[in-house]
Amino acid sequence: MRNIILFFLFANALIAQQLNVSNKYLRVTAKQNDPLYTTYTAAMERSRLYGDKGYKMDYYSDCSPITYSGDQAGKFYCIWKVDQVVVMNTGEYFDKPVVTSSFPDMAIVEHSPFRGIKVQETFFVYSSSIALVNLQIKNEDKISHNVELYPVLELGNDSLLIKGYDEITNTYITNHYESKYRLVSSLYKNAPYPTDTRDFFTANFKPYSFGGYNGGTENFYVTIKTDFYEKNRNDSLNHKKEGYVNFVSLHRKFSLKPGEEINLRYLRGWQDQKENVEELSKEIEKLKKEPLQKYVDENIKLFSGIPRINFTTEEEKLVYLSSFNLVRGCFYPPTEKTSYNFYVFSRQPLWGWGHGHQVLHESLSMLAYAYLDPQSAQGSQYVYMEQQREDGLIAYRHGPRGLQDYPHFSKELGKDMSTTSAPFFSWINWEIYKVRRDKKFLSDAYKSGVKYTNWLVENRDLDRDGTFEWGPYGIIENVRDWYNAVFQVSAERYLDVDKEDISDELECLDLTLMIVKEMRSLSEIAEELGNKNESIEWKNKADETSKLVNERMWDDEKQFYFSVNKEDHTFKYLTRDLRREEIIGFLALWAEVAPKERAGKLIAKLLDPEKFWRKYGVPTLAADDEWYTPYVDYCCKWNGPVWLLWNYMVLDGLKKYEYDNIANQLADKMMLAVTTQLKKNHNFWESYSPDNEVLNSPPNYIWDSIMARVLIEKYKSK
Repeated sequence: MRNIILFFLFANALIAQQLNVSNKYLRVTAKQNDPLYTTYTAAMERSRLYGDKGYKMDYYSDCSPITYSGDQAGKFYCIWKVDQVVVMNTGEYFDKPVVTSSFPDMAIVEHSPFRGIKVQETFFVYSSSIALVNLQIKNEDKISHNVELYPVLELGNDSLLIKGYDEITNTYITNHYESKYRLVSSLYKNAPYPTDTRDFFTANFKPYSFGGYNGGTENFYVTIKTDFYEKNRNDSLNHKKEGYVNFVSLHRKFSLKPGEEINLRYLRGWQDQKENVEELSKEIEKLKKEPLQKYVDENIKLFSGIPRINFTTEEEKLVYLSSFNLVRGCFYPPTEKTSYNFYVFSRQPLWGWGHGHQVLHESLSMLAYAYLDPQSAQGSQYVYMEQQREDGLIAYRHGPRGLQDYPHFSKELGKDMSTTSAPFFSWINWEIYKVRRDKKFLSDAYKSGVKYTNWLVENRDLDRDGTFEWGPYGIIENVRDWYNAVFQVSAERYLDVDKEDISDELECLDLTLMIVKEMRSLSEIAEELGNKNESIEWKNKADETSKLVNERMWDDEKQFYFSVNKEDHTFKYLTRDLRREEIIGFLALWAEVAPKERAGKLIAKLLDPEKFWRKYGVPTLAADDEWYTPYVDYCCKWNGPVWLLWNYMVLDGLKKYEYDNIANQLADKMMLAVTTQLKKNHNFWESYSPDNEVLNSPPNYIWDSIMARVLIEKYKSK
């Protein structure tokens, strides 16, 4: 009797798994060519920095099944067979996949692989080590159907080494190797990223058969289809339990009468081979039966505070929700040298520079993230405060490995000098505060911001003339990386870093405007905290510096702002003309430096389609400059590509000078850049071409989440 009761309880558990997103706003209808971001990573509380695996969901390619791919860890998917008809790819589905909800760690998809077979497919990245696919399958037809499922784990170009098959838990255990090499930036060689890894591939059902195979899915089709007239016809997989293969598969058979439904689940585990097998196995076994609705509800709660914008198009809503998914998916819990949550700016795919620590220009993402989780956004800023050096320095990077200041030799000082980042610190803190109004956070941020701004004044104006120079390692400090027209000596960057970058030889427009913005932000913070005298002092300092910018850095001939030579404040450096029109000239609006008359002249320059008013946004370099290129063929280029954060700063400046209509037009250009890519490949990108659609820059960059902020501001002004 007890066994019968347990059987019925288990049977009910297999049926009652239809997931419900109770908040209507968080339901979507994203077809295969809609602009949806489809990369998923585990919730922050179940994530770890090393030994972490995220996945890209491909529900949009007609030539493949719905597929979940992890960086260097292969992919997993399910092949269907209904009434002996094999349905390999989504292009053959009776109803193609539609995403009905998408969260940072989870996607809910509906489809019909065969007429009458309705499926709710939920992909859930439970932890850094475990991901699963939950299939709620219902026969909505008037006739019965015989169904077979073939969940597959495939490594792709390399091989899986089958270590065994556990008949008790229905689990394939395999090993594979993952390289630390990356095209753009390899993983830190001394960091404990797993290379010799272990895979678990299992399901919450007893397989009819299982097997391991070489070759591709085309050959597998022949295996699972079988020849009807074959004398020794066999519908079983090969039960392979050892050796090298390209993929392994489980096999389940069942029948569904009209109106019947069943819940099936397959799971993929991943870990370092040095880790405990039993612990991961135990956790996977628990997840085979665990209801998933509570995790859906956690996501609904996470998104409960975002502004409920009544978008005019569904595409805008998809970008809005995707932007929040992007930024949240980059967060990890406190670990090692930080007691606060922190982000990396590329979690999936995993690459070295993107998996480093927080940098202030990436932290501009907090301007959007604060609307999703203001406490977490504050925590991210506390990482800087916690590790700030006693003299006030906020270094280039901060995070679990601590302060990283990349000392670099200063010819002027005759010794090494620490490297900082583009100083957006107090502006970010002020914008976060305006979302949540946490006075303690603001007070802590003000103290830290004062120390940091004083450090900048002391260390980035060595000639004490009131405008500022980047440090000796300017090529990373100034955020303008490679291929920029002003700081870079040679068009092709054939010299070493020290000889290429001259940003410490100039009074730099961008840094000076950023410090003005920091001073204005500190003034506003001080006033909010009731420190009126300090507020006035910071405003006066900002105004004094603004006056110097207008005296030294405005060129009447070009009608634009430029950096100047540190020695004589001219627009010449040796034989070079420094008057190269870059996007940073428009930051004079953002920092509220430009007088109204000059603001109008900047707008005229901005709206010139031969210079800055391009199809997909404002390029980093004017299109009529000889070094301009619209091609995004690598990371980090500043001679044409569109960087969304810098476009947002232009947009913010436009609003400050009440050019709201133009700001909204710029927002539309940014949206076009993003939606064009999300429709094609469902990725965000480090940078975008101002003119073209093909990109070769690193994907899924945290700062593209600024699009949520762009949309909030666009609809606020309507």
